[in-house]
Formats: sequence, C-alpha cells, structure tokens
Amino acid sequence: MTRPLRIQYQDAWYHVMNRGRRGENVFETKEDYWSFIELLEELNEIFNIKVAAYCLMTNHYHLLIQTPEANLARSMRHLDGVYTQRYNKRHGFDGQLFRGRYKSILIESDSYALELVRYIHRNPLEGGLVENLQKYQWSTHKIYLSSAEKWKWLHKDYILKLFSKSIPESIRLYKQFVLKETPEHINKIFSRKNLPAIIGSKPFVDRIKEKFFNMKDFEDVPETRRLAPDISKIKFAVCKAYNIEEAELYVTKRGYFNEPRNVAVYLIRRLRNDTLKRVGWQFSIEKYSTVSSIVERVKHEMNSDKKLRNRVQALYEKIIKSQRQT
Repeated sequence: MTRPLRIQYQDAWYHVMNRGRRGENVFETKEDYWSFIELLEELNEIFNIKVAAYCLMTNHYHLLIQTPEANLARSMRHLDGVYTQRYNKRHGFDGQLFRGRYKSILIESDSYALELVRYIHRNPLEGGLVENLQKYQWSTHKIYLSSAEKWKWLHKDYILKLFSKSIPESIRLYKQFVLKETPEHINKIFSRKNLPAIIGSKPFVDRIKEKFFNMKDFEDVPETRRLAPDISKIKFAVCKAYNIEEAELYVTKRGYFNEPRNVAVYLIRRLRNDTLKRVGWQFSIEKYSTVSSIVERVKHEMNSDKKLRNRVQALYEKIIKSQRQT
C-alpha cells in the first residue's frame, strides 16, 4: 500500500481519497454520511483545514482541501480514525474500516483546483448513481449553488472566485463548467493504479522537486521516493561515468571489487531508499545481507579513499540535478 503523501507546507492543496477495505461500503445510512460531514467541519474548526469540495460515495470518498498549517497527515489520521470509531459503534462492528492509509495528491491551485472540483462533483454522475448532479445529496455540488449560512465553513468561495469576483456570475459559470465532461487527461490520472505524487504545471512540479527532493529526508517524507530517479537512470549514469557497458554491472568474482557495480548498488539504495530485496533483484543478488554488505563496504571505502568519495559524490549530484530537470 502506498504511504500517504507527506510533502507538507503551508497553504498546500491536496486531492485526498480513501476506500473501504476489500471494496466494502464505508457509508451505509444517512447517519454515516452526516457523521462524516460533521467530521469535515471538525477538521475546519480543530485543524484549520479548508475543505473546498467533497463527494461521499458508498465505498469511498474524495476531498479537495487546503492546509494553511501544513498538517495534512495529522488531520487525515483524525478524520479516518474518528470516523471508523463512530461507524463501528453505530453498526456494532470492530476493526479496520478503510483499505489502509489515505491516498493524496499535491495539486497546483487555481486551474487544477477547478479541474479537481469538477472531477469530484461529477463522480456520482459518471458512476451512474444519478442523471442530474443536483439530485445527489452527498457532495458539495448543491452547496456551491446555495447561500445557506450553515455551509459557511466550506472553502467554496475561493473556488467560485476563480470564475468571477461576482458571486452570482461565478455560480453561473461554475454550473456551465461542471456540466462539461471531465477532461481525458484528468480521468487518465485517476485511472492509474499508482497515482502521481503531484498534479500541476512543469514549473510547479520542478519547484516541489527542488524543495523536497532531499534523500536524507526519505524517512520523514516517504512519498519523495516517487520523485526519485528511475533505477535505469542511475545505472545509465554509472555506466557513462565509468565508460562501461551495462553488462559489466552484473559481473561478480570472489575477491574482486567491482567498483561500478558496487557504486550502482550504493546509489540505488541511497537515492531511492529501495528495500534490500528490490536492490538485490536488480543485480541477481539473492541474499539481503549481501546487498547490505556492499552498501556498507562502499561507505567504508569512501571514508578511506578520497578519490572514490569524490567520484561517488559527483555521480550523486549529477543524477539529482538531472532528475530535477525532468
């Protein structure tokens, strides 16, 4: 299961979703839906989470939120955890309700926020639950058309003002916008098995990579692995630096220090934080302990051999620079 996105900063925008385990329902009754909506209002009051849109389907939910206090992980743990407790109490159940950790995508605001609002609100329509969006009770679509005071906690005015500074005009334009089908490139994103870490323009993605692509932070920002260079890119860089063919990376001889191979193993482990098993599989190494030994040996050799240390560090920096430019 992909771990939740933890690239967090003030005022970041996210699309967040979660599903019931094994595809089971997470909303059975009206009380369930209202309980979840009340929790969203709690997120606004307790964590200052700005909820711009939601859609609650029978076995999953979609949210578009902004985090002024950079507290996505904490607030989502509260949402899923407390809802599970209340759901189980109402229905006499026990144990896990959702499939696992929530999934989230960091998004560029403004144009992409609008696309996500449309995608979220059209879910019941495109899922065949209703033929008219205004007939679906459990999304914020109808609320976007309402001026009722009880919905003032929702962050809808920000979205509406992206259409026009005039609220009546913005609502009119929103209604036209949401009736148009979701663009194919947005549908393709959400049809993928592995969701992207970020949705946005190239300059936006580049800024996030520049800010968060720091290998020492993998433990704190595990989602950055999806921003890390491909294994093939690391192998290619090593081969180019040592002027060898890739086949030479797989040569093993007792007592022979295959520097390019060992450096490739070390860099894949360091740059991507892949498991020892995954790294070993790349080089037909069966034992995890062997991979660990190679990594530790390279570290040891770098400490005692300044030239090797410089070669490895230059490779490391070159790969990172190349990755930030892609």
